[in-house]
Amino acid sequence: MAPALLLVPAALASFILAFGTGVEFVRFTSLRPLLGGIPESGGPDARQGWLAALQDRSVLASLAWDLGLLLLFVGQHSLMATETVKAWTSRYFGVLQRSLYVACTALALQLVMRYWEPVPRGPVLWEARAEPWATWVPLLCFVLHVISWLLIFSILLVFDYAELMGLKQVYYHVLGLGEPLALKSPRALRLFSHLRHPVCVELLTVLWVVPTLGTDRLLLALLLTLYLGLAHGLDQQDLRYLRAQLQRKLHLLARPQDGEAE
Repeated sequence: MAPALLLVPAALASFILAFGTGVEFVRFTSLRPLLGGIPESGGPDARQGWLAALQDRSVLASLAWDLGLLLLFVGQHSLMATETVKAWTSRYFGVLQRSLYVACTALALQLVMRYWEPVPRGPVLWEARAEPWATWVPLLCFVLHVISWLLIFSILLVFDYAELMGLKQVYYHVLGLGEPLALKSPRALRLFSHLRHPVCVELLTVLWVVPTLGTDRLLLALLLTLYLGLAHGLDQQDLRYLRAQLQRKLHLLARPQDGEAE
């Protein structure tokens, strides 16, 4: 039992790292462009046109660096999700395989956020500068971001957050209950194989709905949109299963209230 209990701190450390990275990702994608911080674009006089930007080595160097960071994250996130790598990590790390994946993903995302280079002299695709748009567009973007993040957290809870983070695997192993996925229905396993990112639409809203879409933000939104689109493969059967699961969980949440009313 003792060696099994040693797995718990490792899983908790991975969860804490992932949770902290998630909070930082909210700041990076929402709070920074909406509430200030590192500017995503310079003043109107400092910006260049698209043709001039393509000839500016400083702009190209920053974009190349940011592209490399994104490719590092996408490569890690995709490579470690392949069956070959999952089999290898399961062989050497056992029940910590999911926790290892989560921790490596969090570290890769930390690298992206910490070493990201804004391009203040680059062109912008759009910008709300004139009133009343300069007031109302940031406010509308803020409201949509808040709604999107609330939906993201809600969906993660519906999708069994503890299992996504690798905590449930360790918990089941310590209690001798086996692998959590082995207890899931074939329809659930089919859904998980098709849908790697259950919060696709909400993340796209966060990426694109900003008052000012600068060059580096455009690169971030384009690449992650492409990645999310390639990883999203739901069909009608998956959608029916999702709807049934959501209704079941809402019914379970409502039952205690019904009991109190009686």
